[in-house]
Amino acid sequence: MSNAGMMALLLVVSVGLLLFLVMKVKLHAFVSLLVVSIFMGLISGMDVSTIMGSIQNGMGGTLGFIATVVGLGAMFGKMLEISGGAERLARTFINAFGVDKSPWAMVISGFLVSIPVFFDVGFIILVPLVYALAKETKKSTLIYGIPLLAGLAVTHAFVPPTPGPILVANLVGADLGKVILIGIVAGIPAAILAGPVFGNYIGTKIKADVPDYMDIDNTVIEVKDSDLPGFGTIFALIMVPIVLILLNTVASAFLPEGGMRTFLNFVGHPFFALTLACILSFYILGKFKGLSAQQVQDVASAALTSTGMIILVTGAGGVFKQVLVDSGIGKTLAEALSQYSMSPIILAFLIALVVRVAAGSATVAMTTAGAIIAPLLVNFNVEPALIVVAIASGSTALSHVNDSGFWLVNRYFGINEKDTLKSWTVMETIIGVTGLCMALILNIFL
Repeated sequence: MSNAGMMALLLVVSVGLLLFLVMKVKLHAFVSLLVVSIFMGLISGMDVSTIMGSIQNGMGGTLGFIATVVGLGAMFGKMLEISGGAERLARTFINAFGVDKSPWAMVISGFLVSIPVFFDVGFIILVPLVYALAKETKKSTLIYGIPLLAGLAVTHAFVPPTPGPILVANLVGADLGKVILIGIVAGIPAAILAGPVFGNYIGTKIKADVPDYMDIDNTVIEVKDSDLPGFGTIFALIMVPIVLILLNTVASAFLPEGGMRTFLNFVGHPFFALTLACILSFYILGKFKGLSAQQVQDVASAALTSTGMIILVTGAGGVFKQVLVDSGIGKTLAEALSQYSMSPIILAFLIALVVRVAAGSATVAMTTAGAIIAPLLVNFNVEPALIVVAIASGSTALSHVNDSGFWLVNRYFGINEKDTLKSWTVMETIIGVTGLCMALILNIFL
């Protein structure tokens, strides 16, 4: 067997071990990734001290950026959550579009809400509006629920500052501004096709009513309009970090060094942009809700408790990547793969898809795919932001019974497993395939 073939076999065995530990042994993904990284280092012939150095460098190099951005993003999102900002966005769009076109209002609401707020939190906050619309129109909850889920799922996977795309962007060395821009461009058609278009179709095939155990009358009326922050305030707060990060990218591409470029690079760095967004949300939304400084601090602390495991798993992904680089496996495979015609975008999608289907976790899929693909990119002329979209697409498609999102939808819409596969799983797959197609199309121009 050739050297490249042997290295490929070692990689397959290592990924197989990772899936075995996560799925069968039920070992936490963080520990599993560390075990597999050590295993790969040993079987590839690395010196023991070198392996430990790779673990330290991989963890430190990854978390120096990721921990800061994910932590700031979580606090920012938590302030939007407790202030009622998500509900304000949805109500405004529903009023603007009208009940007949409310599926479009729901997909836009989900698309915006999931940029700063975690997917499941955004869904739980907004699902009462889905119930209210279904009751008013006497239609299936899926007509409104699928567009909401599609909007949430797309930006959760494609658009920073959510942890997934930040993680992969860091692993493959992609510019965050480009990831935001390309993620939005690729995400819009994915959200439309998987949301209002597919939602309208599946809603006529599956009549899902509000489940009795979730039938909470007057949920929407309980929160008065005056108790919610203004639409302009919430929209502006969400756009502050995104616009600043995009300005950083544009300045780096088009402005000469020094002067305005230096200023925009500074204010557009994710650290500054998200710190500013956090401070603004602490002051504006805290004041709106009448929170004391201590209460705002408690909200921020609560937000960080939910990010600990995400940050650790991300760091372990950085360790896996570093071992691949230091062992020489990544370089050997890159040189071998560069002789074949398979696009690295398709390869990234397929790796993420296989791990997603097997392990059920989008985070594990993105971490594994990002770590494997990163060392291979040196031999390919491809925009790293497109790789991020491809991995996000693969880790979204074919969600099934081993994914917590599957059961969240199953419970909140009161449908059986077969109908959940027909609705949720197909919706996620449409997002994944559309995202891949958009990445391939954009690659022609980039």
